[in-house]
Parts: sequence; structure tokens; C-alpha cells
Amino acid sequence: MAVRELELPAHPAGVDATPAPRGLFAKLLHRLTYPFRRGVRPAQQPPTGFYTDTTVCIGCKACEVACKQWNQLPADGFTFTGNSYDNTGALTGDTWRHVKFIEQFTTPEPVAPAPQRFPLEVVTAPVSQPPVDFGRWLMMSDVCKHCAAAPCQQACPTGSIVYTEFANVYIQPDICNGCAYCVAACPFGVITRSHFDGHSHKCTLCYDRQRDGLVPACAKACPTASIQFGPVSELRERAQNRVEQLKAKGVPAYLYGAEATETYTELHSFYLLTDRPEVYGLPADPVNPWLHMRGDYLRSALAGLVGLVALLLAFLLGG
Repeated sequence: MAVRELELPAHPAGVDATPAPRGLFAKLLHRLTYPFRRGVRPAQQPPTGFYTDTTVCIGCKACEVACKQWNQLPADGFTFTGNSYDNTGALTGDTWRHVKFIEQFTTPEPVAPAPQRFPLEVVTAPVSQPPVDFGRWLMMSDVCKHCAAAPCQQACPTGSIVYTEFANVYIQPDICNGCAYCVAACPFGVITRSHFDGHSHKCTLCYDRQRDGLVPACAKACPTASIQFGPVSELRERAQNRVEQLKAKGVPAYLYGAEATETYTELHSFYLLTDRPEVYGLPADPVNPWLHMRGDYLRSALAGLVGLVALLLAFLLGG
């Protein structure tokens, strides 16, 4: 994907090609008909997304700060959660990037009390030391998965959730009515309603930056290239090569969400993990709720039919 970080400031500001209406009647007609006009649909572009390599994430939270700064989101405050160095907690309507800290350390054995007397014999052989069990931190920058077939978009009753020309899932907050159907439909717990306007919000994959040929703010700010942005096809190839490199070194790496499963489509924001998905707070086998809708409709229709028959029998037998 072409990036114009240095070229963009030199470009003149865009000018609206639609001439302003002249005359009182023309202005009145324009104001009455403007809400019903359909804009020009942008040309379809190759699907873009994120590839997050958790093995090189250092937990610096630069992506969180860049996301909040660019999208003008309120700060999370300085509340101590007690969960490692995570003061964010989770993805919310005000936090579209969340760096997770997963500590994997063994519980130390209780220290025995020191003896009162010490032997004076000279130690003739080196004392064998117990093997050191090194712990580790697993860090992952979580974000909306921008599913190829998003349940939130399927559940939205107002058409607020749409796909952009880059095949990214985008919420139009001015059309959202706050029903929270998308919140219940998302199997990853990404979407929440904001406390200040009641509308659903989530990562937009920096749609405004993409339209100008810029890299999303989080990927731009990541110092270790843990968050990589680009066409999904290129990211998958790059991620697969990385998995092969890590496996050659004995690291049990694999890709999460890069390919479709029987119960869910592929993700346009996928991850390279080294432990089970549940460890990172991700469902092992995400399921699209719409797969069960046909059976739910059938059961509802049968229940309604049984209730209607029972009502008719009660009316007839009751005289």
C-alpha cells in the first residue's frame, strides 16, 4: 500500500466539487433534498488490516497513546487495577487499543527459617544449585478483529455498522441508536457503548488516515514493528514466514485468525501467538451467532404454533 507521509503536507486542501446553490429557492430545495441524496461510492480497494506479532511486543503502550491522541479519546486515568502493569483493563468505547500483560511466573516456595547454629566444616565440593525456572511475560496489543463477516454488522438494526472500501468494519456513531445488539453479537468482546454519548465505538482502523494514504496511528507509533499494517494478503504471507522462523528456533508459534474455521471467518486483524488463545483472553473457537439463527427461528415458530394450538384447545374445551 502506497504511503504518502511526506507528500501529504504539500498537497493543497481538497475543494468540494459540488457548486453551492444560488438563490433562495435553490438553497431551500437543496436543504430539503440533501439528506436523501446518495454520495458517490468510493472505489473498492484491497482489504487492509493488522498483523500483530506478540513475540516482539515490549508493552510500551505507544499504540494506546497514539490511538487516543489521534482519535481524541479521553484518558483512562491512573487507577491501579492490580493486574500487572495493565491500567487500561479492557477494550471500551473510550479505549480502542489495549495492551495486555500476561505474567507466567511460578509461585516461589516459602522460605524456611534460618537455623540457629551453622556447621564449621569446610565444604569440599561445590553445592549443587537447583535449576532456575525462568518466568515470562506475554504481551499483546488487542484491537478490533475487523472480521471478514462481522456478527456486529449483521446484528445492527440501523445500518450503522458498514464495511469501508478497505473491507474494514466501521461504526457510524451518528446513526447508532445505542441498542447494544452489536455488543452482544461480538464473540471477542470488542464493542462497548461509550459513557458520554451512549453510542457504540471501536477501532476504525484509522479510516481517515487510510483515505489519505497514511499508516494507522498505532502501527506508525509501534517501535518494534509488533503491529504491522498493510494488505491482508501480504500480511498473511509475512506472518507465515515469521512462524516458520520461530518454529525453526523451537518456539511454538502459530497464527490466530489468519484462516477461516468451520464456525468463523478469517480476521483482518490477526495475531501470532506462542500460547493457547485463552491465555491471551481470546476464544479458542469463536462462533458466529448467526449460524444458530435458523434453528432459533424454527424453535420460535414451533413454540408459537404450540401456544396457539393450546390456546384454541382451551377456548374450545372450556365451552
